[in-house]
Amino acid sequence: MRLTVAQALVRFLGRQWSERDGVERRLVQGCLGIFGHGNVAGIGQALARQGAGIRSALPYHLARNEQAMVHTAAGYAKQANRLSTFACTSSIGPGATNMVTGAALATVNRLPVLLLPGDLFATRVASPVLQELEDPRSYDVSVNDCLRPVSRFWDRVNRPEQLPSALLAAMRVLTDPAETGAVTLALPQDVQAEAFDWPDELFERRVWHVGRPVPEPAALARAVQAIMEARRPLIVAGGGVGYSEAWERLRAFAERYGVPVGETQAGKGALPYDHPCAVGAIGATGTAAANALAREADLVIGLGTRYSDFTTASRTLFGAAAAFVNVNVAAFDAAKHAGVPLVADARAALDALDGALGGRWRADPEWTARAAELAGRWQGVVARAVSGDALTQPVVLGAVNEIALGAGPGGAVVVNAAGSMPGDLHKLWRAPDPRAYHVEYGYSCMGYEIAGGLGAKLADPEREVFVLVGDGSYLMMAQEIATAVSEGVKLVIVLVDNQGFASIGGLSEAVGAGRLGTEYRMRGASGELDGGRLPVDLAANAASLGADVLKASDRESLRAALTKAVEASRTTVVYVETVPDAGPESGAWWDVPVAQVGASEIHERYEEAKRAQEPYLRPWSPPRA
Repeated sequence: MRLTVAQALVRFLGRQWSERDGVERRLVQGCLGIFGHGNVAGIGQALARQGAGIRSALPYHLARNEQAMVHTAAGYAKQANRLSTFACTSSIGPGATNMVTGAALATVNRLPVLLLPGDLFATRVASPVLQELEDPRSYDVSVNDCLRPVSRFWDRVNRPEQLPSALLAAMRVLTDPAETGAVTLALPQDVQAEAFDWPDELFERRVWHVGRPVPEPAALARAVQAIMEARRPLIVAGGGVGYSEAWERLRAFAERYGVPVGETQAGKGALPYDHPCAVGAIGATGTAAANALAREADLVIGLGTRYSDFTTASRTLFGAAAAFVNVNVAAFDAAKHAGVPLVADARAALDALDGALGGRWRADPEWTARAAELAGRWQGVVARAVSGDALTQPVVLGAVNEIALGAGPGGAVVVNAAGSMPGDLHKLWRAPDPRAYHVEYGYSCMGYEIAGGLGAKLADPEREVFVLVGDGSYLMMAQEIATAVSEGVKLVIVLVDNQGFASIGGLSEAVGAGRLGTEYRMRGASGELDGGRLPVDLAANAASLGADVLKASDRESLRAALTKAVEASRTTVVYVETVPDAGPESGAWWDVPVAQVGASEIHERYEEAKRAQEPYLRPWSPPRA
């Protein structure tokens, strides 16, 4: 079959499927793209030739920013449990480098996205071409090399003969739960347009099996022995619970063995918020209940978590004597904290652990009862935090949560990423299931929210999607509102305006930096940024991008606006200004260095906190006979 390289690529992608548990899905649901001279005659022509409408094998979607389109692909993959994603095509130069941040986000969060940046002429006949980075060390370097460290697989296709092997390697990584992340195929613009005679087998329908690795028997035996020695176990549920669809197994395991369950940002909703074993968020943005239990636990069962510093409170949360059993599909994560590694799919591991334990063990009844008591107390803290007349951030989140829980079967999906809201959401949001809570906190990327929310809605079109975005994130990347309007995709965007970077402002003050650069102010007579508020109208800006806009000034008008937005048929922005409020404390610490000169009192407190850090190097070993 004689096709150009780009035509062959498009044809191949339209015939790839993923399969898990006998259910098949398109692996690449479509192609997001912005065209320039580096991809218009290659991938652009190929998409146009196949018919780029929504019914095509590889539908085309016009994005407004290259970073944002990678966020959309990542949001789709996250909501689709990493079983499906989008391709993203850009031109060379700035279009390609705009994708670096999105690629880093995908790889940090272990989310599959396929990046197809245009590249320099492979023949070099006209170098230096427009937007070429000239490197005197090598003619083979381009800006696409910036994508190497943030990609799980990277290749440059300099000849048509190289395309088949590159495509197969790319699909392998996209469908491997332990290896997945951003995949980059750099495509020189002349090679994209080059014709070649391709074997028919390349374009046959191809199904990529996504497996459920089971525990190795000896590793399972060690994990079971460690569990049976424990009296005060605590499960830390991470993103792997949701991606493996293990929530029902987790519920059954926790109930049968009386084990309380704390949740990371990625694992929130692993148990319904009102389940007796659910003790809520854990770590630096966690609940007082989960964190108290973490300090007392003699065994931590990490279930699909990578143990970020927020989860471990910078290694001050779990006791020095605690043992770890780490269930993870990636050996890299399973080996952390000198734990007993159990390399396996979370659902398969829970089945194996339950089968091996066979009901012969249970956590101390006093421990299980204490967990339920602490969780009940925390629910009272939540109820007080989200009530009141003043529009604090917790009050706004409480109102949104109430409307979201009633927004159709299963409730709505909440999307967020950066600023102070992820912390409040982690502590306060009542999530009925893992797919209802979509907070990107691996890279915590400002600007992810609207673009990621678009991806979540494309993946889960039957559910309402509430995008919570602060004014700081909004000003970084709001333009995908226009993409949502263009595509006829409805989002409910709650735009929370606190006149600056509230989260980093609080941190700045805490480390002695005096909130420098964290408030949106005019430059005053003093020469500092301490003048009046900026005359910026974010609500008008959202309307200019094509959204309907509603404003709220108190709790009742906010509820009314949210209800109207849910009833609407198109993207609606609910604009609300908030008053400062820190929300309930987690009682946990986060390690951010303090200057050793000029902030002596703060630095003394910092050094005192650091003394509580644990290396978590204690190996578990079975008792000797």
